[in-house]
Amino acid sequence: MNIYVGNLSYSVTSDDLHKAFEQFGEVSTANVVTDKFTGQSKGFGFVEMTNKAQGDAAIKELDGTDLKGRSIRVNEARPRTEGSSSGGPRRGGPGGGPGGGGPGGGPGGGRGRF
Repeated sequence: MNIYVGNLSYSVTSDDLHKAFEQFGEVSTANVVTDKFTGQSKGFGFVEMTNKAQGDAAIKELDGTDLKGRSIRVNEARPRTEGSSSGGPRRGGPGGGPGGGGPGGGPGGGRGRF
């Protein structure tokens, strides 16, 4: 079961997440998401637990609790959807967003279709 953990203090490490969740069962991975250029935490992470019942218990017990001074948000992770900020197709481009400036100016803006 993949679990999203948000509103993390920037000082929380992947090891801290692992320790917080292992009291509810086996944790296969625990990762704090970091900026690829600075290495600083983005304030959220993911925990993978091998057993769904244990994952559900962890979500129920840890959501809203304090971890290093912040009230964390814990819920089942949703699958990525097309168009999400990481890897999906982007709209707009040169000339702006929908209807944006060049010839053709329809959805997607930019230079239109040639």
